[in-house]
Formats: sequence, structure tokens, C-alpha cells
Amino acid sequence: MTVKISQTADIQTFFKNAAGLGNDEGNPRLKQIVLRVLQDTARLIEDLEISEDEFWYAVDYLNRLGGRGEAGLLVAGLGIEHFLDLLQDAKDEHAGRIGGTPRTIEGPLYVAGAPLAEGQVRMDDGTEEGVATVMFLEGQVFDLQGRPLPGATVDLWHANTRGTYSFFDQSQSEYNLRRHIVTDAEGRYRARSIVPSGYGCDPQGPTQECLDLLGRHGQRPAHVHFFISAPGHRHLTTQINLSGDRYLWDDFAYATRDGLVGEVVFREDGAQGVPGRYAELQFDFRLQEATDEDAQLRSSRPRALQVG
Repeated sequence: MTVKISQTADIQTFFKNAAGLGNDEGNPRLKQIVLRVLQDTARLIEDLEISEDEFWYAVDYLNRLGGRGEAGLLVAGLGIEHFLDLLQDAKDEHAGRIGGTPRTIEGPLYVAGAPLAEGQVRMDDGTEEGVATVMFLEGQVFDLQGRPLPGATVDLWHANTRGTYSFFDQSQSEYNLRRHIVTDAEGRYRARSIVPSGYGCDPQGPTQECLDLLGRHGQRPAHVHFFISAPGHRHLTTQINLSGDRYLWDDFAYATRDGLVGEVVFREDGAQGVPGRYAELQFDFRLQEATDEDAQLRSSRPRALQVG
């Protein structure tokens, strides 16, 4: 027989006390959130008859997840970060805010403080020459009326040919494949970089451990991340997922969306001044007008910062 006690008055009073609702100190918003977490956790334990072994395995898993710094990765892998995008899309539609380049997840691998360039820049440090395919990435930033936005900031970052990111991969140079570009008078940005590789979760890590138990892979397609901002316009967090990748529409992080597939064109005509095969990728962005000052800013999500 299933025994349930979580909805009794005594247990509800106990949870309210544990959440700090019996005192006038602390943060009222956090108290309400913690109360809901306690109540929902208790109901989950009861409804699914979670055993003590299962519960303490979960506690140990969270310790290991945090110890490996993979909480942001799991949030993406379980679709929660994508859900936040879908929820914001629905709020925008309800408010009549439509149009522009779609948003998609930021992911956990941004690093603040990348070098700033005007108009165009080289992003790679040259260590993969002869291995990587040179990629020329360019486009324009527009408003919804199709007017170019000069002075917009294009903050972009991506992986190398091994699917790893500078800062998190200590073998790479500081800010390799990470740049800020200020658009020119025509709202244009240009970058010489390399064709990135997709990546997979560490097979020995806790995120992949969870995905294995769900019968899922942990692979991402090749992609380039972007923050796009311009005065008077809504900040955009998005990414271009590269055409032709086997995981393009099977991304474990659910980041690929209609309107965010970049068509990569490979050439060998020498027109870009590099020998042999190279790639071109053109992608334009369209920003909505900001309804208030806060809309011009990215979220205050904690992010890595290069030191030294």
C-alpha cells in the first residue's frame, strides 16, 4: 500500500518552516521557490515511490555534476534551456513582439572579455593550419525594416576542429576562436576563422551518464554562437548550426531551429587569397526594437571570465 503524507497539515507546516516562511529575515522570493521545490520533491518521492537508494544516488549525482561543472550542460541536454526559449517566444507572441532572427540557447561555454575588432577580424591563432579548413564568415545586422545597424556588436565564439573551446581546453591560446566585432557603416561584420567541429559530452562525465540511462546520445552539430546587440534594440542570443552536419536536426541540446541553419559553401578558386579548399558562410541578423533599457542587455547569467 502506498503511504502519502506530504499533503498533511503537519508536513506542509514543516516545509514552510524549512523554507524560512516562519521568520521575517532572508529573501521572500527565494522562500517561495524553496517551498515549492520541497513540496514538489516530496510529491515526486511519494508518487513514483522513490526508494532511499534512488534518492541518495540522485544526491551523489548532483554532487558529481557540480564537481565537474556540468550543470549547465545537463540543463541544455534535458531541454530545459530550450524550454526557456520556447516560453519567451510564447510571451513575445502574446505581447505582439514578432519578427527578427530566432533566439536559441547560449550553452555553457561563453567566456567574457574577448578582443574587440572593428568590421573584420581573424579569430583563430593559426595553430590548426594544415588541419582545419579556413572559413570566411560574414553578414549584416539589420533592424526589422531592413535598415543596416552600424555600430552593432557581434560577439561570437565556436569550437576548434576537435570540438573543444578555448579557456575550457587549456591547450588552446587565450580567446582562440572568440571575438567581438563592431559592425561597419553598412552593419557588416567579417571574420576569418576555421570550420568548427561539433562536440560530444565527455563519455565519462555525469551528463553523458544521465543521457545513457535515457537512451540518448550527447552529440551536437557544428555551430557558431552569437550575442548580437545594438543601441535601441533587443539583445539577441542565438547560434548558427552548420548545414550538412549529421546531427543538425538531432542535436542533444535542441538548439537547431528553423531560420538558424547556415549554408556552408566550399570553394577552391583562390578568390579569398588562401591556397586550396576553403569555406564561406554568410548569415544576416535582424533585431527587434527594445521596449525598455533592460531588453538591450543580455541576461545576468554567471559566465566564465578569462583572468591573466
